[in-house]
Amino acid sequence: MREISVNGQKRAETGKKASKLLRKEGLVPCNLYGETKGEKGLPEAFSFAVPMAEMRKVIYSPHVYVVNITIDGKEHKAIIKELQFHPTTDALIHADFYEINEKKNITVGIPVKLTGHAQGVRDGGKLQLQIRKINVTAPYKNIPELLEIDVTSLELGKSIKVGSLSFEGLEIATPKEVIVCSVRATRASRSAAAAEDAQ
Repeated sequence: MREISVNGQKRAETGKKASKLLRKEGLVPCNLYGETKGEKGLPEAFSFAVPMAEMRKVIYSPHVYVVNITIDGKEHKAIIKELQFHPTTDALIHADFYEINEKKNITVGIPVKLTGHAQGVRDGGKLQLQIRKINVTAPYKNIPELLEIDVTSLELGKSIKVGSLSFEGLEIATPKEVIVCSVRATRASRSAAAAEDAQ
């Protein structure tokens, strides 16, 4: 996985009023969930803020990043757990991060890249990508930037499901029955098939 660095600052105050003031200053309120557990055994949140200018390079990108967050001189490795956007303006209003290390398994959605020229496309069909990411589980050091899927032998009317895939060192977390891609018949391919049948 690619890595990217951002600088944050500890939040002195939390709550709606404090968060609103941070946003006015161009900062995004954030929480980091790590190893620390609270009284009920649930992960305890560490509250901090990151300039929106720095968050843009993380969220407005096709890549999935390990984020190196420096807060008051201390570095934390994390992945984005959840992003909250304003319902009408689409502005980022809050971000949650999940702290990671080299041994801990994480589950993250990795972009799919189709390779090869499908047989069904050569026969006049149209290749359709149904999902853009597949969730995988592994230590972050084992997780690639892309999941390449060879579609060369994919025939007209056929599909590739998650259950038929495997990637070394990765456990697939997306349900097996989910269709990744398929080759749909087009008017041209149906006409060609009809002409072939008529001969």
